[in-house]
Amino acid sequence: MSIGHTLLGLLESGPRHGYDLKRAFDDTFGHDRPLAYGQVYATMSRLLRNGLVEVEGIEAGGGPDRKRYAVTHAGITDVERWLASPEKPEDHLRSTLYTKVLLALLTHRDAAGVLDTQRSAHLRTVRVLTDRRRKGDLADQLICDHALFHLEADLRWLELTAASLDRLRTEVVA
Repeated sequence: MSIGHTLLGLLESGPRHGYDLKRAFDDTFGHDRPLAYGQVYATMSRLLRNGLVEVEGIEAGGGPDRKRYAVTHAGITDVERWLASPEKPEDHLRSTLYTKVLLALLTHRDAAGVLDTQRSAHLRTVRVLTDRRRKGDLADQLICDHALFHLEADLRWLELTAASLDRLRTEVVA
């Protein structure tokens, strides 16, 4: 996810302080991984330096001054360009799980155990996401579906690999 583009998009509804941006980000996108305050302010500094946001005002308070950021025309154009460009599909050809299975075979360890352990972890995550999906709003249901579909593909791969272990062992170890 592009944090910068996401914050720019959130600013399109109107100027906000860093704290408000973090809260809006976390409420909409950060359920599982809230944005750190440091990341918000570092990103806003970079966006300011690149001319994609401007400081609309500074308010003094009990603590540090609070800057209110507004998106610039260049920032809006940047978000539009980002939204229009497709994400590179992940090919998953550098998979840690694949590496673990092959390394287990190469070192004469229990590759089936590696697959079983991973299958159990995937199934636990499927149960958690399925429950979250059932209780969530439409946005939460969609992100859970996205994750569940990927987990289902992983589970199919785990089954296929488990069924092919003897043949794979012969080809890899030979």
